[in-house]
Amino acid sequence: MKEIEAYYNKFKENKRLTSPHGQVEFLTSMKYICEYLPKEKCKILDIGAGTGRYSFALAEEGHDVTALELVEHNLEVLRSQKTKVKVKAYQGTALDLSRFQDASFDVTLLFGPMYHLFTFEDKVTALLEAKRVTKVGGVILVAYCMNEYSVLTYAFKENNILSCLKDNRLTKDFHCVSEPKDLYDYVRLEDIAAINQAAGVKREKIIAADGPANYIRPILKEMTPEVFEQFMQYHFATCERADLMGASAHTLDILRKE
Repeated sequence: MKEIEAYYNKFKENKRLTSPHGQVEFLTSMKYICEYLPKEKCKILDIGAGTGRYSFALAEEGHDVTALELVEHNLEVLRSQKTKVKVKAYQGTALDLSRFQDASFDVTLLFGPMYHLFTFEDKVTALLEAKRVTKVGGVILVAYCMNEYSVLTYAFKENNILSCLKDNRLTKDFHCVSEPKDLYDYVRLEDIAAINQAAGVKREKIIAADGPANYIRPILKEMTPEVFEQFMQYHFATCERADLMGASAHTLDILRKE
């Protein structure tokens, strides 16, 4: 937790989703959140809410939003925002949602925590807690950082492949081996499937939240608004394709509690 606190005290989390590549992730995630929201206004829990980008956007749509954030700095930024809508905000961890009763929320977002949980058991615990506080028939949306993006960018593009192999940070089949000091953990589609099976949740859909966007950050920055709009249309047309899923930087897994 200390490593994560130190990282987010420096990292501009409130600006990440406003960058061009961050906008791809945000717009895509919001599109699918809204697709699975009940027609009436509902109760939403945003676990790992960061500085509240999703929380406030959903509150502005009239929903009753509760935000839970581990990092005190992010929570301070969230609470300090002057908006016309109210978001209830608490400090806490995805591994312990005991402040919330069973079946309290129609929709639960688990967007940040899976990035920073380094064991299968902890990921399952976080998903089980999210499942517990979600109503039967409700939806849980879970975001992950994907393995191949890390290998292609950090290991090969940034020329760290030999040191990663030497330090056993990659397996022989190129699966990332992360520790808390690495800050982020990376998964493959089969890892996500195993977590879901252990937690007993049913998948509705899985999408590539940002597709190729993180690979072409400089190009996105130079796009005109018209070209960026066409890129978004391309992305929306392809983000559900199974053959493109694993190489996305982030995936969004949409689950149903039965």
